[in-house]
Amino acid sequence: MNLLIMGPPGAGKGTQAVEVVKELKIPHISTGDMLREAVKQGTEMGKKAKEYMDKGQLVPDEVIIGVVKDRTKEPDCKTGFLLDGFPRTLPQAEALDVSLKEMGIKLDGVINIKVPREKIVARITGRRVCRSCGDTYHVENKPPKEAGKCDKCGGELYQRSDDTEETVNKRLDVYEAQTQPLLDYYGRQGLVLDINGDQAIDKVLQDILTALKK
Repeated sequence: MNLLIMGPPGAGKGTQAVEVVKELKIPHISTGDMLREAVKQGTEMGKKAKEYMDKGQLVPDEVIIGVVKDRTKEPDCKTGFLLDGFPRTLPQAEALDVSLKEMGIKLDGVINIKVPREKIVARITGRRVCRSCGDTYHVENKPPKEAGKCDKCGGELYQRSDDTEETVNKRLDVYEAQTQPLLDYYGRQGLVLDINGDQAIDKVLQDILTALKK
């Protein structure tokens, strides 16, 4: 089964991706991990990607597509894969379709995890991180025993600069602007599986697996 997983920041996409690949026994192909691995292995596309990364520039679509193509040709993808973090834009989605078609592969489904904006803002802005050990807490969902102190090491808890309400809303605006055309594109192909992400993690996973069976 060849799948793509989508969801706004804070929707739990990463958590679900890990569980889905366990259940389906397919590789989790994350764009960031894939690029780093291609660079490490010194593949032709990896070398091209490294040139841009070393300059602090964005890796162009054609290079990322090339890396995705190389990755999906590997033996562990024979039974399928879960793409995560790519495509992010409509041109990337169209280029991916062309590339997969050349290899005789097609996407079977696009998992779209949906969570109301206000819930996402509350999830992310309530997050607190320990300065010493990096353990994470939430002011409502997982508060520390003593306010402002880590349960594990007693370190100071702080809010990351990108976890403020203003920053979260900006990130969500960008996500929505970029992904709505994607959802329309895949929706026309009948591939989008809308999943309610505003429920227990286990229930979200069960809903995904049920949707995939259908």
